[in-house]
Amino acid sequence: MNESLLVWAVGIVLTAAAVLPAILIRRARERQGMEMRQAALDYGLHEPVSLHPIVDGALCIGSGACVDACPEDVLAMVGGQAAAVAPARCVGHGLCERVCPMTAIRLVFGTATRGVELPRIRENFETNVDGIFIIGELGGMGLVRNAFEQGRQCVAGIAKSRGRAAGDMLDVVVIGCGPAGLSAALHLKKAGMRFVVLEKEPDVGGAVRHYPRRKLVMTHALEIPGHGRIREREISKERLISIWTEVARASGLPIVNDALVERIERARDHFVVRTPARSYAARRVILAIGRRGIPRRLGVPGEDGSNVYYGLAEPESFAGRRVLVVGGGDSAVEAALMLAGQPDTRVRLSYRRERLARVKPANGERFVEAVRSGIVTPLWSSEVRAIGERNVMVAAEPAGTTTIENDDVFVFIGGELPTKFLQETGIAMDTRFGTP
Repeated sequence: MNESLLVWAVGIVLTAAAVLPAILIRRARERQGMEMRQAALDYGLHEPVSLHPIVDGALCIGSGACVDACPEDVLAMVGGQAAAVAPARCVGHGLCERVCPMTAIRLVFGTATRGVELPRIRENFETNVDGIFIIGELGGMGLVRNAFEQGRQCVAGIAKSRGRAAGDMLDVVVIGCGPAGLSAALHLKKAGMRFVVLEKEPDVGGAVRHYPRRKLVMTHALEIPGHGRIREREISKERLISIWTEVARASGLPIVNDALVERIERARDHFVVRTPARSYAARRVILAIGRRGIPRRLGVPGEDGSNVYYGLAEPESFAGRRVLVVGGGDSAVEAALMLAGQPDTRVRLSYRRERLARVKPANGERFVEAVRSGIVTPLWSSEVRAIGERNVMVAAEPAGTTTIENDDVFVFIGGELPTKFLQETGIAMDTRFGTP
């Protein structure tokens, strides 16, 4: 009898030793999931901006594979199942969807109540206008790696199609030289096609070039033709742009800078792309211009002044200045922190809400510390009414309208989707409400 009890006791101990760690790990993940959900609520990351995952609770078995695969901390374990606790952080790489053993996850645009406007694009990236293609962020994918892959796939499809340009006509005009446009250009070069890249900025980089200095850009593993593989998960914008610039130079890409495209016209069997300097005839056009190529404006007197900026490249140039940053997202916070790090620079941040929205928790924590230490002064629930050379008029609750001594204003309130340009080109727009 005693021997049987001993065997039974040993069995219980061994079972507990095998099961207890799993229980503890599960509980720890649940606690972490609740903390992540609360952090998402605190920093406004609980509402999706564009593409994001939704989890079918009827199919999810709680394996946690999707949580482990997501590098953006979008997903967490809550109540024994995966949940999208911070959908605003999703950049659309789709790893969660691919690793789910039960196909319980799908990526969608928008929600049932909040739509996302996107151009109508086929699987080969061709729009409803035959011969015009859209790749990169404009099509809803914001990840650098996705942009490079779309550039490759788009050109591969074009190269397989019949017919090449004759005479002085080009095969393709690529508009935009951010990651998607650069990728398309490199693969067009490899395919031996005749093309030109039109970039409205003085150099390559697209929207990435306007990120604050030393901003970390998520790339994951990235294969760049003419350079090789970038393996770092995070890389500074300066290094990434340096690589892109060198690759473009070494590859001899035909890039025309400071070339703002005014319109695209359809001819009988080709397109005419017009810029202020000249026009380009091509059989096909690839749009890689991004969703936020035109900064959103404040709509107040004085915003056309030389002391109003929509990007921050050289924060040290503003040392000793009185600066107002407008906005409450990551770009605004990062710019405010970089400016505050300059000698004798006085920084205020004006935001229309009572707290920051859609910022990474690390940025939120840094901002709280900056406010606590007095190097950044927040102006919550405020709006800029007018901008002068040496002052700015701000309306805030409950103080009312006041005039603040100020030298420079930085505006980071997002950008305008180039809807008018697309519609004038003939490209149809669709609003997605929680659909792939």
